[in-house]
Amino acid sequence: MCFHKSNTKSKEELEKRFKAEFDSFDHVPVFHDNGFDYNRSAVITMESPSKIKGLFWGLVPYWAKDRSVAMDLRSKTLNAKSETALDLPSFKKPMLSNRCLVVADGFFEWMDYNGRKFPHYISLKGHETFAMAGIADTWVDKGTGELFETFSILTCEANPLMTRIHNLKKRMPVILNRTEEQSWLDPELNENDIKAFLKPYDDKLMEAHTVSKLVNEKDGNLAEALVPYSYQELSYTQGSLF
Repeated sequence: MCFHKSNTKSKEELEKRFKAEFDSFDHVPVFHDNGFDYNRSAVITMESPSKIKGLFWGLVPYWAKDRSVAMDLRSKTLNAKSETALDLPSFKKPMLSNRCLVVADGFFEWMDYNGRKFPHYISLKGHETFAMAGIADTWVDKGTGELFETFSILTCEANPLMTRIHNLKKRMPVILNRTEEQSWLDPELNENDIKAFLKPYDDKLMEAHTVSKLVNEKDGNLAEALVPYSYQELSYTQGSLF
């Protein structure tokens, strides 16, 4: 799964990387974004491929009847399982017509070892910015008229690296190759085209290390959350998996 991520680059770096401009979203570097805080994240949608928008993490489908239902649903839609997303009413429509790029430069997962959880930080080699495959939807609160743009991150089976780290559920976010990003936003894709993107990323292009349990704390959005941290219980050196 993917409930925790980072996006530490500046607005200028992200605009250059994605050849897109921020659209009224006051982005600041984020070292640890906990999905259950339902914050806004930097996202590029099919509708506005030249803009980086701030969408709320936790997809609320357009058909949610009221705010109570919407708030309950978002805790269940931080991720969407890619193998079944096209079969589910919350996800099918955005899978077909409202795909998006979720901008990040890392994510966190917990390894289970002897019944204890050890946090790891995973990124691409060189800590490059990347895009996760996402889906988005827009919900209108009929009581207030407020409009909420929301998203979910697609997940797939784990690659060998992530199988070692996320060793119980063995899942990972769908990370797109750089050459695939604009194609993911192509409105002409059919279901078979879409499924071709939903695969594990090459783990030879990724790196990971253990981090402190600071990320378990409520106010864990600190630069220290990304710093390698060693655990005696694990047989790694200086927090490295390599």
